[in-house]
Amino acid sequence: MTVAEGITVYEHETPPCAIGLQWTERELQDAIEGGVAAILFDDAGMSTMETIRTGLAETGFASDELQLALNSSQEIEDWRVGEAIAEAYLVDHRDCEFPWPRSRDERSTRSSFTGADLVGFRTDECGNSLAFGEVKTSGQDRYPPSVIYGSDGLKQQLENLRDQTGIRDRLLTYLSYRAESTPWHARFQAASVRYLRDKSDCHLYGFLVRDVLVDERDLRSLAQNFAQDSGTHPSIELLALYLPAGSIEGIGRAVADRRRGAE
Repeated sequence: MTVAEGITVYEHETPPCAIGLQWTERELQDAIEGGVAAILFDDAGMSTMETIRTGLAETGFASDELQLALNSSQEIEDWRVGEAIAEAYLVDHRDCEFPWPRSRDERSTRSSFTGADLVGFRTDECGNSLAFGEVKTSGQDRYPPSVIYGSDGLKQQLENLRDQTGIRDRLLTYLSYRAESTPWHARFQAASVRYLRDKSDCHLYGFLVRDVLVDERDLRSLAQNFAQDSGTHPSIELLALYLPAGSIEGIGRAVADRRRGAE
């Protein structure tokens, strides 16, 4: 199910484009029950593991233990739901694909990755290109919230992606290790060719998930900061998605409980 596009509550069209969007309670619940849950629980990857489990059963191995391991739900932090919401939105409304969930590479719930939250592709008027996204989730009653600034803030992360080709090169390598014999291999090849010809030829997304009153100050200073640099850089789009008030706190636990109840 496609997640809702939402209503546009503010927009700055001069590059970088900055858009504020808003979802209703029904739109949020529909998203969680559809694409967001599929991303959070890596339904595509689990389907592959189920095929492996079935094969083990046919060879006489104890597949029940594997099934228990697959079904053991780790705690889902609220920010992970925000990340999944951003991914689902970009997939459905920006023609993006982020084919390899970073959760598949985590060895513990405390694992962290440098580079980008979302790594994949976008189809634009010229074909397939690389696309990278950074996501922040905040219910802080402050405009902009503190997650925008600091060494781990959205501003710094986007600047690193914009200015450091080494980071983008490593993300390309990250995908290349995983692309062989996948349904998205051709898309990866096309995007790679474009990027290697011109390393500014890719798309960057800064995505802010909020559950407070709509306020364009959330993105205003960020957009002004990036607008001041007129150099040759990857394109940047900033989006803020406003959920119903109070939606973020406890949303991870609620999503996990809902999935367990459906099993």
